[in-house]
Amino acid sequence: MKTKCIKTLAISTFIVLCAITATFAQCDKAVTLKSSETSFLDGQGNVTRTKAEDVVVTITPTDITIEPNDDPKMTGKISSKTCNWTVPFKEGRMVIKSTITGQGDEKHITVTVEGKGGKVTLTFEAEEMKDRKIQIVADKFE
Repeated sequence: MKTKCIKTLAISTFIVLCAITATFAQCDKAVTLKSSETSFLDGQGNVTRTKAEDVVVTITPTDITIEPNDDPKMTGKISSKTCNWTVPFKEGRMVIKSTITGQGDEKHITVTVEGKGGKVTLTFEAEEMKDRKIQIVADKFE
């Protein structure tokens, strides 16, 4: 009886460790998210307008690139990243801090990538624009 309990505990621990490792491994992989609509929000999170545009966001372990269809590409080094995915890019969240350049100035941004019910939403907040947020929903990711 004792041996069976020890085996069950060992197998359960192994499965949990594998799941944790797989989840954290997702945080260190490059991912490209594509969206076809951008929502602009006020400081309280209310949508003020939407714009149909293709946006490609690429996140690597060290960099973030944002490529809006109509505007210049923005790039930056990731200064910090927290990652808590229960199901990678479906349930959970990742928060990235970066300083990006590319539209004639430099912005200190926080990007929150959140998955709920399989829907992945990216919310961009810049320290320089406290009363405005930008949000996209990923149509697909690779």
